[in-house]
Amino acid sequence: MGTTETRETTATKLARIAKLSAGDPFKRFDSLMHLFNEESLAACFHALDGRKAVGVDGVRKAEYGKHLESNLKELIARMKRMGYRPGPVRQVLIPKGDKAGAMRPLGISNFEDKLVQGVMRQVLESIYEPLFLSGSYGFRPGRSCHDAVRDLEQYLCRNSVQSVIDVDLAKYFDTIDHELLLGMLREKINDPKLLRYMKRMFKSGVLADGELTVGNEGVPQGSLCTPVTTVHN
Repeated sequence: MGTTETRETTATKLARIAKLSAGDPFKRFDSLMHLFNEESLAACFHALDGRKAVGVDGVRKAEYGKHLESNLKELIARMKRMGYRPGPVRQVLIPKGDKAGAMRPLGISNFEDKLVQGVMRQVLESIYEPLFLSGSYGFRPGRSCHDAVRDLEQYLCRNSVQSVIDVDLAKYFDTIDHELLLGMLREKINDPKLLRYMKRMFKSGVLADGELTVGNEGVPQGSLCTPVTTVHN
């Protein structure tokens, strides 16, 4: 099968999933792992910024790309036999812009894990994006903070508003319960392999200052699929 045909087939299947999800909010999807194919993973490879920080594996885009086709074939083979295991996330601390001296933990995944996360994000977006409320803006494709501010301004101009409430959940990503989140995902997803890989992502652990931590709660900020997995569930 040619590259173009594979790309069109994958895009068509994702569009069909989105259409089915929009038509039936209670529909569950049984077969999703076939969407992790050579073309979808290659598309994620080309979309990644090669200048980004490397994960625990130390692999950069240029290095992985030298044998891209064989690397992707080997990755897909491991995924089919459930031999793929996400590596631990390297944690770095970055300043929080809203609080002086406060730091935000950011997770840097291994390069190959970023590819899998990229496809996972596309699958999850196809399922959940049609169900999100029109007033939701966080981490959604084609939307930004500027869109939210503009729409809020228009709403305030058209309506009488007495007060505006600003809510910030402290350490939201750090305290997400894995089993609770998986239970929410099972409401729409009935593909055992995909759910097992989601759990492996949650349990891959965080490496900070040379110490590996694996727990039952918390997901690293910085993953390509963390926002769509957690924020809207």
